[in-house]
Amino acid sequence: MTSTGHVLVVDDDYDILTAAKLLLKQHFSQVTICNNPHSIPDLLLKNQFDAVMLDMNFSPGESSGSQGYNWLKKILEISPQMVVVMITAHGGIDVAVEAMKLGATDFVTKPWQNEKLVATLTTAVMLGQSRNEAQTLRDTNLLLVKDTSQTNQHVLLGTSGPMQQVYELVEKCAPTDANVLILGENGTGKELVARELHKQSLRADKVFMSVDLGAMSETLFESELFGHKKGAFTGAQQERIGRFQAANGGTLFLDEIGNLPLHLQTKLLTVLEQRTVTPLGSNKPIDIDVRIISATNIHKTTLSQEQEFRQDLLFRLNTVEITLPPLRHRIDDIPLIARHYVSLYAKKYKKPITDIESSALSLLQDYPWPGNVRALRHAIERAVVLTSHNQLISTDFQLDNQVLANKDTVNQVQTTAPVEIELNLDKVEKNTVETALKQHKYNISHAAKALGLTRATLYRRMEKHGL
Repeated sequence: MTSTGHVLVVDDDYDILTAAKLLLKQHFSQVTICNNPHSIPDLLLKNQFDAVMLDMNFSPGESSGSQGYNWLKKILEISPQMVVVMITAHGGIDVAVEAMKLGATDFVTKPWQNEKLVATLTTAVMLGQSRNEAQTLRDTNLLLVKDTSQTNQHVLLGTSGPMQQVYELVEKCAPTDANVLILGENGTGKELVARELHKQSLRADKVFMSVDLGAMSETLFESELFGHKKGAFTGAQQERIGRFQAANGGTLFLDEIGNLPLHLQTKLLTVLEQRTVTPLGSNKPIDIDVRIISATNIHKTTLSQEQEFRQDLLFRLNTVEITLPPLRHRIDDIPLIARHYVSLYAKKYKKPITDIESSALSLLQDYPWPGNVRALRHAIERAVVLTSHNQLISTDFQLDNQVLANKDTVNQVQTTAPVEIELNLDKVEKNTVETALKQHKYNISHAAKALGLTRATLYRRMEKHGL
């Protein structure tokens, strides 16, 4: 009866290799043979073996076992979890025992008894598969612990009309495996929507993995998402599982997808099309089954430009599109959100705060909240920490008066006289870029962040408009 398992047999004697393969292929799904030990590193990088059967000596007349020791050490350096069974001749038991002290799991003597060889390799394969599963679980748990540590008690709140439309879309598409693209300004709660989609999906009992592409350096992109083998690059001292593989069976949330450079967009598209990932340093693709939810604060018109974002990737990502309204477009939700965070932070800081005065709520509703719910949350937390009252009052909130003044000016202009608005998109874009550069004293990184662009994109816009 054939069982699953991939076995590598290494021996310089072709007769031994042939006999081993003829016997073992009846019991294991795949048997690879190798007569040159120098090919071992390449084979280990290209394949996922459950066990290795390794000869002790590879030169005529050699019987010390030193060659086997050296190759055993190299195998365990490349793959520390590998199960290695040594092959030794009669009379070489002491040599085999020494190999076991160095990390070998078992040994067989040649000429071998077929039943004993099959039994030894079956046990070795089972052990190897258990080790691989355990390592995958450990790697996944490490990523999950990191991801969970960043999860907080923030929830999706709001009963306004715009939010009801969001809830309706979530309810309709969550039970499917459709990829979802979430659009919205910074701080509107895009990750909260992603988590709600996962919570209501058929994958709810599986992993939800969040990746902030905006905070990930280009050099680490492939290693973080696809994983790497030990020695794949300088500093890769151990094998690492990628986010795609860690989220297998669950949901992968790719935040700030719009900041991904074009050449990395191509790599992501390939993974989504082929549904496989290949870790750095390996040539063996790994099948993946993940649902992709992505988000960006970049406007849809910008995403629709080929020079900014690959349209074939956009097509893959936005089977369903959900746009979150900014907080200033749903001011009726502000009291609900504010009271939620007052309760949360009062408990956190052990303050006897019960509510917010009505005048303070009016102030919060009148504020335009450029940072949306995230900014409101921070304002509430700061007020809770600093207040000496049992209720938050207007003076507890340190709001930006300039933002309020700008809003009042705009409202006054809108109510006193019609204003001719510039409608030429190129002129609007030029003015916006120029304004951002001046505000940030031509600091490219800060201006790009304010505009929701990458540095490279901002440079292209500056060149386009002669700035």
